[in-house]
Amino acid sequence: MSLKLHGIFPPITTPFDHNGNIYSAKVQHNVAKWNLTTLSGYVVMGSTGESVMLTTEEKIALWEQVAHCAAPDKLLIAGTGMESVRETVCLTNRAAEIGYKAAMVRTPHYYKNLINRADAQMLYYRAVADQSRIPLIIYNWPQATGVDIPVEAVVALSEHPNVIAIKESSGNLEKVMQMIREVRHGFQVMVGSAPTLWPSLLMGACGAILAYANAAPYSVIAIWEAFRTREEAAGLDWQNRIGRASALVTTKYGVPGLKYAMDLNGYYGGPPRLPLSVPTAEAKKEIEEAFRDLKG
Repeated sequence: MSLKLHGIFPPITTPFDHNGNIYSAKVQHNVAKWNLTTLSGYVVMGSTGESVMLTTEEKIALWEQVAHCAAPDKLLIAGTGMESVRETVCLTNRAAEIGYKAAMVRTPHYYKNLINRADAQMLYYRAVADQSRIPLIIYNWPQATGVDIPVEAVVALSEHPNVIAIKESSGNLEKVMQMIREVRHGFQVMVGSAPTLWPSLLMGACGAILAYANAAPYSVIAIWEAFRTREEAAGLDWQNRIGRASALVTTKYGVPGLKYAMDLNGYYGGPPRLPLSVPTAEAKKEIEEAFRDLKG
């Protein structure tokens, strides 16, 4: 049976205490609160979880803890992308043992001059998919990786039985539209950009993995519900309401800004891991103003 990736998934943040250790009690606190919403599930160890800052042991510990705390109706997706096929497969199959249903795998990008091509990206994803016990979601975020997987590579990969979706975080609506048109029937296109959520859903995206949903899940769930019930005015209204706040905690201030917004909204954000640093006083003020009407 193919896995349905409908609705809104937060790529959850990793709570750290002031010594930089994973703060287990706060993982439980956040997941318990998100369990009360109609979020479709959780992505654990995406970019928003500061995955590049965590050791393999820490990643596994966090996967186990979230699997333990998550409500049974929440679909669990593990962020497992590493630069080598071998390490990605190893992490993916470990997440599968813990009970994760899919793996979100970012485009490899370190050796840019060798890997920033359709054939190299296809080789990587096919090799990982062939050896993975759970299906893969391609994760494209060129603003961070400097690699933008071309549409033709995604179309070719959509034919692989174990590659079931893409999370397209570029915010490029034209690219989203082209992918939806050209991929194999049944391959799912998800978006990773809250500022373009409503138009992406209208074009045929099946859902979204949104960092912003960590801090204000209800507002993006409202957009999803408006889409499902065909209430265009409500969908547009909510999309306009979240515009500024979602841009601040993603493109402008990133994870530290998002964690601060979570603190404002009754979740635990806490500090990021060094060298990321907490937002300045001015940034905090800007985030507070943008989130004033988006509480809870």
